[in-house]
Amino acid sequence: MAGLLKQRNIIAVLIVFAIVFPFITNNNYFIHIMTLAFIWIIGVYGLNLLAGYTGYLSLAHAGFFAIGAYSLALLTTKAQMNYWLAFVLALIITSVLGMIIGLISLRTKEHFFAIYTLCVGYIIYLVIDKWDSLTGGVRGLIGIPAPGNIGPIEFNTPISNYYLVLFFLLITVLVVYRIVHSLTGRTYIAIRNSEDLAQTIGINTMKNKLMVFVISTFFAGLAGALYASFIRFIGPDIGYITITFDLLTYLIVGGIGTLSGPVIGTILIVWVSQQLQFLQDYRMMIFGPILTLLVIFYPRGISGGFIDWRAKRKEKKQNQLNLENQQMLSAQETSAASNKNG
Repeated sequence: MAGLLKQRNIIAVLIVFAIVFPFITNNNYFIHIMTLAFIWIIGVYGLNLLAGYTGYLSLAHAGFFAIGAYSLALLTTKAQMNYWLAFVLALIITSVLGMIIGLISLRTKEHFFAIYTLCVGYIIYLVIDKWDSLTGGVRGLIGIPAPGNIGPIEFNTPISNYYLVLFFLLITVLVVYRIVHSLTGRTYIAIRNSEDLAQTIGINTMKNKLMVFVISTFFAGLAGALYASFIRFIGPDIGYITITFDLLTYLIVGGIGTLSGPVIGTILIVWVSQQLQFLQDYRMMIFGPILTLLVIFYPRGISGGFIDWRAKRKEKKQNQLNLENQQMLSAQETSAASNKNG
């Protein structure tokens, strides 16, 4: 049983399930919801890499999500640019802006960093909302094209869009996995545990923090660009602070600082929210207490709680094994002493 619960096996099962999901259900609405969940997961992975592994909570994540979405929308609808060229440029624009903002914001720490990025995120929202001639203001942008064809492959059906987003999600998971399990990932964790100590052992903390901040904004921009081409209409509300708090909720529920947390938390909350739509505004009366209890009893989220349970179980088995070995050794010593006296 323990072997079946290994992270590699769980990930393999989740990937297989995601691939066969469209064949399990013929309901396009379910496919639509799952595709949206995949897009949010990509954004949550970016937030997790920065907040979970480096310890810097950015509250401007929705702003970068909106930058990616609006960059793609403007380049395709107003500049009439090829979709995939606009897609790449949207990621570059988001990353460059992320680097510029990161150079300033990362000079602050802890709650000052969170407050600063909160202000930056709100400024991005105001620019999108008030720059009517460029962004359309409160009217937003419509007519965003679907992803362009790649050879004979077309992306004009819900299933084709589902697999396109799934492809980018799998690439995101692979990249994050390689980063976390590399020397760079261990450097981020060292900064999270003690930035002063990391500096004393020769780690360039500013360079590493800026790198992870740009990577985080890149994933936010990627999620935003995919969202724009999937929904085909965007408004300034996608850059509002509530989107950041939604992403943060997905991360906290799933497990901050874990690889599987973004997937578990996002899919769980998205599907539960859909099932509770009939409650409308009363949904938060259910989510609020549940989230509070989860933070109190499982501060590392569902995935983190499971990891802690496995670690305690392994430690308990190891202690039991050590006790049995000690008892066996004691019995052998007693037997040897009896034979010697006899």
